[in-house]
Amino acid sequence: MSKIAVFGANGTIGSRIVAEALTRGHEVTAVVRNPANVTTDHHNLTVTEGDVLDSASVAAVSKGQDVLVSAVGGGDGPGTIATIKPAAETLVEGLRSLGADAPRLIAVGGAGSLRTPNGTQVWDAEGLPEFVLQIMHAHGDALDYYRTVSDVKWTNLTPAAEIEPGDRTGTYRTADDDLIADATGQSRISTEDFAVAAVDEIEQPQHIGRRFTVAY
Repeated sequence: MSKIAVFGANGTIGSRIVAEALTRGHEVTAVVRNPANVTTDHHNLTVTEGDVLDSASVAAVSKGQDVLVSAVGGGDGPGTIATIKPAAETLVEGLRSLGADAPRLIAVGGAGSLRTPNGTQVWDAEGLPEFVLQIMHAHGDALDYYRTVSDVKWTNLTPAAEIEPGDRTGTYRTADDDLIADATGQSRISTEDFAVAAVDEIEQPQHIGRRFTVAY
């Protein structure tokens, strides 16, 4: 059993990671701006207030945890853009302040920088809305920042090109920097199976200090 703190715990992805971790018997601290917004009731769940853009807050909620998950910056709108890279920097700063006692960090990334079979990146596709491109590049900037960090144990977990609520199958494929697609060319994952992959990485770390992606 691990002690896991989750920033963005009431979001589409964060809430699934919380649910998956609780189902597997882990102790979870849901870190949100407004604890009243978390309605889940579970004997292994603690809800606390926190700010992913405040390094002192990050340090406070991370102390005593085994893993810190950041599920913020999921791309719910243009206002997300300004949060993504600053959050990465603040998360690292807060964890650094804990020294050797800092938990591992698993940060949800974005698919925009993944390589496609023709050698381009997802964000090179024609017709993408401008705010979507900005979010993709913000996630790319955050990943570039993480790749400069060697004194905090981080993992960047990137979803498929399409991620939305669906079934929990418990199955998925992994890659490092290449977009995963099925036989029809679709790159997709349910938020439920994305959460499975996140908790699998918590339980059996395979990607410390690097990015990986999951899809069907």
